[in-house]
Amino acid sequence: MINHLLRHLLLGLVFVSSALHTSPVSAVPMINDPKGFQNIGWGAALAGRTDVAPSRTGPHITEYRSTTGPATFAGAEMTSILLLSVDDQFARVTIRYQGEQTHAQVMRFLETQFGPLERIPGQMTRGLNQQYNWRGPETEINVTYQANTERGFIFIDSRSLAPRFNDHITDSAE
Repeated sequence: MINHLLRHLLLGLVFVSSALHTSPVSAVPMINDPKGFQNIGWGAALAGRTDVAPSRTGPHITEYRSTTGPATFAGAEMTSILLLSVDDQFARVTIRYQGEQTHAQVMRFLETQFGPLERIPGQMTRGLNQQYNWRGPETEINVTYQANTERGFIFIDSRSLAPRFNDHITDSAE
């Protein structure tokens, strides 16, 4: 009886703790689907472009970095911006940034460009790990912000091409 009660108490504490530390994720329908990133359409070949250079190359996946200057997005300097292609087709952008002010600027930009987040009464909008998602017909944008380290990550994906990254994950990746 006591073990049963203790188990339920611990399960309840885990549930409440996780609810306090993570904001819920729900996809907001995207307005103004960009169909790519910074005027590069999904599926475009990145090899041979003068504005990007390969930074890591594999048999199917290649990462590119800009050659035109500092990494900027949403009017702010980012830690890094990587463009990824799968089988020579542009499919994903990975952006990293640092700082609470930069995060606020990124969120204002994304909500202005792609639609406001749905604010449900009682929904947590701050927490240690915050996640936001916009989904359009061709593009999906996911933002994760770690408040304790003030690190943010943005993934901008082609909805049709990005799933192909999973095809190239080796069986040894666990």
